[in-house]
Amino acid sequence: MAPPGTEGLGQLRETFLPKRIGTVRMVGLLFMGTVSLIIPPLGAYFFWLAFKTPNLSRKQAARRLHLFEHGLAEVGKNGEVSVFRWDSMTVLQEITERYANGIYVGTTYVYTLYREHGTTLKVTDFYAQPERWGPAFQEEITRAQLPRLLAGLEQGQTLTYGGLSVNLNGVATAKGSLTWPEIEKVEISQGTLVLRKHGKKLFWARMPVKEIPNLFLFLALVDQVRYGGPRQDA
Repeated sequence: MAPPGTEGLGQLRETFLPKRIGTVRMVGLLFMGTVSLIIPPLGAYFFWLAFKTPNLSRKQAARRLHLFEHGLAEVGKNGEVSVFRWDSMTVLQEITERYANGIYVGTTYVYTLYREHGTTLKVTDFYAQPERWGPAFQEEITRAQLPRLLAGLEQGQTLTYGGLSVNLNGVATAKGSLTWPEIEKVEISQGTLVLRKHGKKLFWARMPVKEIPNLFLFLALVDQVRYGGPRQDA
């Protein structure tokens, strides 16, 4: 059921639930809490970690992430509802692969959402299937905002994405600018956006993906200006 305050978001498409932690990890937290009772503050910390998980906390288990036709809504642990519309929101994504002694141990997902008037919300892999809802954020924002921004470019506007500025002539950073014909490649490599200039082995500019607002929208704008549509080498 859609929560209150979401009446203008259209059809509910999908709901994501809190991700319950595995049995081994839960047993580990409770075991460490019990063992650490000889050091009360440490034992209390492990028990606190265990009892704030969706496995044991009713409030945490009741949280929801709803994706609608025109936006999203997150229901917090106290029942508060945060609503963001695709056509006016901005998102920064930070996806980090974690390693221990060279062995992959997991990936963390943090999406920071912004409304036009400055309200923010962090959505993390507290919710299950971040590899689905994260790209959905970016794709829906792109669908909702791309036509308007393309029209703005046609009217001579310059759009800013972090440290990058884009217009019909090309792209600029604090170090200078390139026209579109001068750009050989725009690619994502190891969490970094890389721009390469024709005839140069080294990158012309690079920027961490986590610093680029509405990443998919930025890439779609670049594709439209350079190719008139989705890139052919994707």
